[in-house]
Amino acid sequence: MTLSTSPTNEALAPIAAQQRVFGWHDHAALWFSLGVGLLVMQVGAYLVPALGTQEALLAIVVGSLLGAGLLGWVAKIGCDSGLASAGLMHAVYGRSFARLPILLNIVQLLGWGTFELVVMRDATVAIGRQSGQLLAAYWPVLATLLWGGVVVALISGSMVQLVRRTIARVALPLVVLSLLWLSWQFVALAQTQGLEQLWQRRGTGGMGVLPALDLVIAMPISWLPLVADYARHGTSGRAALRGTWAGYALANIWCYALGVLVALTLPSKDLVTALLLAQGGLIALSLILIDEVDNAYGDTYSGAVSAHSLQPRWSVRQWGVGVALVCTLLALVLPMHSLEPFLLLLSSVFVPLFGVILGRLAFGANASALLAQARQAHAVPIALWLAGIAFYHLVPRFAPALGSALPTLALCFALAFFSRSRG
Repeated sequence: MTLSTSPTNEALAPIAAQQRVFGWHDHAALWFSLGVGLLVMQVGAYLVPALGTQEALLAIVVGSLLGAGLLGWVAKIGCDSGLASAGLMHAVYGRSFARLPILLNIVQLLGWGTFELVVMRDATVAIGRQSGQLLAAYWPVLATLLWGGVVVALISGSMVQLVRRTIARVALPLVVLSLLWLSWQFVALAQTQGLEQLWQRRGTGGMGVLPALDLVIAMPISWLPLVADYARHGTSGRAALRGTWAGYALANIWCYALGVLVALTLPSKDLVTALLLAQGGLIALSLILIDEVDNAYGDTYSGAVSAHSLQPRWSVRQWGVGVALVCTLLALVLPMHSLEPFLLLLSSVFVPLFGVILGRLAFGANASALLAQARQAHAVPIALWLAGIAFYHLVPRFAPALGSALPTLALCFALAFFSRSRG
């Protein structure tokens, strides 16, 4: 059965001009807010002590600029075409075959949404304990239900209004203040421990700069399947590119660097505990925790858009409520140590997937026209995607120093671009 591309399927129809309201500052505010998170700081802390301080910061800056640049590029394609990520997949891979990556994306977003709820739950419990409250054994369940309820409430409203009013005007200033406060506290701690000594500190080995680059770029790449769902509401493709790039790159550099700084000055197996030990850390962490809600919302909204593309009888809002409820239930029962490897495996699927999409749709290709002309399956892009997945997993075996993400993206992009006249 062929999927309908009528206007009733919001995911597979371009957004009308009168519905496009996001300017440069809206894209920048959204992606700065989405780029800030406890998980990002924790991954930043993983870079040391294997890398020296200067090597870690080099990997953070270069990886963030490259990764956010890719994110901005997909944002421009989504904005220029008015299509959601599901629409871009249909245009490149074909109407029937696109269901496979869309389903995988839904599974991935359910996983990440669940993971975000668990992060918020654990941080809430840690904050409660730090504040001196005696928490009952059932408090983690209540915290999970609380944050799940918040996401359900947000997804029931307007995404556009959430971005333009709540995130840009309220959440963003608060989270910037919290990051400034934490940065001030840990820089002061570094000065007392010897800032010059920390700056000159050498790595212990075990990770090269390129694999570290791979680790840094992994965070912005994880948002590639989502960015077009928001960028399609923009008024200008160039503004979408610049705003997304600048907003996410700044947030990624800041949070990764803060994670490194925390790990160097106050080593702890638990980043949340380390942040709480800073003066005023309880308030700063609470503000970051509130900002973490938009990450869960982002996963839920895009999961809803993707699900709507497959079954348009339910609106995006109805699907969103369903996705949020499923994530909440999963957060109550799934052990996170078994979920994380699965999510990393799924990420290896989406790196080559979007390498091919970029190669096919970059440099002026008309994604809307390609969607209108799309066959049931496009053999060449499908073959390149599958080969890219294999390449992603083979690179570490033969050249571990190179990492996986960047070589796979480069290869899939080049092959997809030079084979544009076929399949």
